[in-house]
Amino acid sequence: MSFSVSPDDNVASDRPVLVSLLPSRAMPGILREGLEQCGRLYFWPEMRYEEQERIGTLASVLIGTASSRVTAEVLRRFPACRMIASFGVGYDGYDMAALKRRGIVLTNTPNVLSDDVADLAFAMILNLSRGIGRADSWLREGRWPDGGFPLQTRVSGKRLGIFGLGRIGSEIARRGEAFHMQIGYTDLTGKNTKWQRFPTLKELAVWSDYLVVIVPATEATHHVVDAEILMALGTKGYLINVARGSVVNTKALIDSLKTRTIAGAGLDVFENEPYVEAELKALPNTILTPHIGTATLETRRMMADLVVRNVHAFVNGNKPITPVAN
Repeated sequence: MSFSVSPDDNVASDRPVLVSLLPSRAMPGILREGLEQCGRLYFWPEMRYEEQERIGTLASVLIGTASSRVTAEVLRRFPACRMIASFGVGYDGYDMAALKRRGIVLTNTPNVLSDDVADLAFAMILNLSRGIGRADSWLREGRWPDGGFPLQTRVSGKRLGIFGLGRIGSEIARRGEAFHMQIGYTDLTGKNTKWQRFPTLKELAVWSDYLVVIVPATEATHHVVDAEILMALGTKGYLINVARGSVVNTKALIDSLKTRTIAGAGLDVFENEPYVEAELKALPNTILTPHIGTATLETRRMMADLVVRNVHAFVNGNKPITPVAN
């Protein structure tokens, strides 16, 4: 349903004005209900230009997502904004320098989604190695009577390399331990951990049977997984990306999959999502999912609750619970 601001709408009330950068259809009901308890909620994509001009000058809080693009130009439309609450963890689309200049607090939803993303990463490892998706299709196509499904690859006991040992990376490592895997990692900073640390991503790739990418998207990590890293991973190695599409050079990945330079790839994120290269979709040695890392009812409820608690704290003059360091 399209939202419209009535000319008589009393936006000058004492309640804070909250503006959602995502449309109402994309906002979970539990999040909407919670935010409406915190202030007057408006949906930016569904407002006419003149309504945006009026409401934008009054908005003190913006609601975004990990995929939002909030530049200095966007912020100019919200001169009263003092907080942005993101429904997600990543914030590579936010101009952090502009936020700092304006004194705008950005919050996100860490911790509550770590398990789901780690689960998906490991599901991809199992699916790629054991050929679960292909076996399902093979059975449904009636091919079982013609002979057994081809032998696949064991996961237990293999080497699991993790590029980015943050909250999610640590959860992936713990799942690997349950499968008696050897755990290695590389990270931008050293960690006090029992797992083996490799000084470079290339060295980690050479060692790994499975290389899981779970680092933030930054200038330093843009296309860091390139042809050289994929060559180092090798013909028996699998790449899993549950971070951001920009971390992996898509062209190099497609070439590596086509030539079997690597064994396969599991991807939940893409450089141009929601559009995915036709060449990727045509490759049989891939598992592709539409950015569903956090897409469970349980996690979305916890994310919504954390967004609401952050906004509630802020509009009541308290410190938000999970501010992003800037």
